[in-house]
Amino acid sequence: MKIAQYATLATLCLAAPAIGEEVNIYSYRQPELIAPLLEAFTEETGIRANVSFLKKGMLEKLKAEGARTPADVILTVDIARLDALVEAGVTQPVKSETITANIPEIYRDPDGEWFGLTTRARVVFASKERVKPGEITTYEDLASEKWKGRICIRSGLNPYNVALFAGHLYHHGPEGTKAWLTGLKANLARKPQGNDRAQVKAVWAGECDIAIGNTYYLGKMLENPEQKPWADAVNVVFPVFEGGGTHVNISGMAMTKGAPHPAAALKLMEFLASPKAQQIYAQANYEYPVAPGVEPSDLVKSWGSFTPDNAPLADLAKLRPQAVKLVEEVDFDG
Repeated sequence: MKIAQYATLATLCLAAPAIGEEVNIYSYRQPELIAPLLEAFTEETGIRANVSFLKKGMLEKLKAEGARTPADVILTVDIARLDALVEAGVTQPVKSETITANIPEIYRDPDGEWFGLTTRARVVFASKERVKPGEITTYEDLASEKWKGRICIRSGLNPYNVALFAGHLYHHGPEGTKAWLTGLKANLARKPQGNDRAQVKAVWAGECDIAIGNTYYLGKMLENPEQKPWADAVNVVFPVFEGGGTHVNISGMAMTKGAPHPAAALKLMEFLASPKAQQIYAQANYEYPVAPGVEPSDLVKSWGSFTPDNAPLADLAKLRPQAVKLVEEVDFDG
């Protein structure tokens, strides 16, 4: 329903003085996920944070509003969405020593148009009963005949998978990636379907032995009594690209081109990049903070450590169209 997809700016107005500064946010992230962060921001600065939750149509809305947009800051997930905002011309560059000190170069746009806030690794969820430790170590392994009929994955055109495939493209080029996608498709236990949680459920149900998904979903499933048995049935495996590391994607932020409250917007962005906010992210959402020295939650640390891939996310964003083309050429979802 439309009312569920589009919340008004009044949906989440966090406690603050009735008169004073404010900042308006368009968020792809659900209000309950970012509420603790914005409450801390308001408490620290006195700036009221108003959130409009836009699960769909955010880019189109921003383009239609143009310079008249009420939005100051955009919060979203996936490098592709951040890059699309920049390409559409609805963001503006931000220069801040505070932000650049807290967000490593690999996780921010070279021109300051967007900044990563958290990372999530795209990993293998392996059956505790049917997959031995050390049996899979690389993403390239997923195309090995050993895994024929044993892999579950969501649509190859899902943004999270397209980003992963773009990572393979970065390391191996189009011919190598097409061959890998062909091998991966041949190893699927079923046609790509469902979301990341559905893949873990399929492992639990015995439909497949390994699934591909984002790390934070495991934390969310462990919170859910119905889904906890699914999560308990798998181990987290951090594959690497040959010659690289484990693929990660980001949640991130940008300032709108027409921001009506740019000073307050900058304060919010600097706060979200701060170690304090990064710690809140880590504890609440099972994601990896990007600020140096900020630790993940104890649960996330219990899954093990990994080395993030060295491919700049800005480069992966540019490889997305080619990755999509290869997915379609091999009829990955067919």
